[in-house]
Amino acid sequence: QVQLVESGGGLVQAGGSLRLSCAASGRTFSSGAMGWFRQPTGKEREFVAAINWSGGSRYYADSVKGRFTISRDNAKNTVYLQMDSLKPEDTAVYYCAASNRYDLRLRYVDYWGQGTQVTVSS
Repeated sequence: QVQLVESGGGLVQAGGSLRLSCAASGRTFSSGAMGWFRQPTGKEREFVAAINWSGGSRYYADSVKGRFTISRDNAKNTVYLQMDSLKPEDTAVYYCAASNRYDLRLRYVDYWGQGTQVTVSS
């Protein structure tokens, strides 16, 4: 049974930073891709960022490019999302996602985390 457990969400002022973590258990993702989506209240879930197994390839949504950085620690089977220069429009529930396919847009997600709330106040 694969589990993705997010942590690190919270309340921050605009311009601040947060780091989200996603710890995977049940298997080691030695291929495919992992990443993050977010879902603002009343809106559809949207792609944020993804990273491949080696960490050598990353892909970001235009809305977060230059402000967010995705990374991974394979020894800990954990993916991180460093979020800097946060804006109120970044407020959402952030979900960790994993795919068995090597698709940095994560169009085919096999596993989801439960989500963690990020709130950015103005």
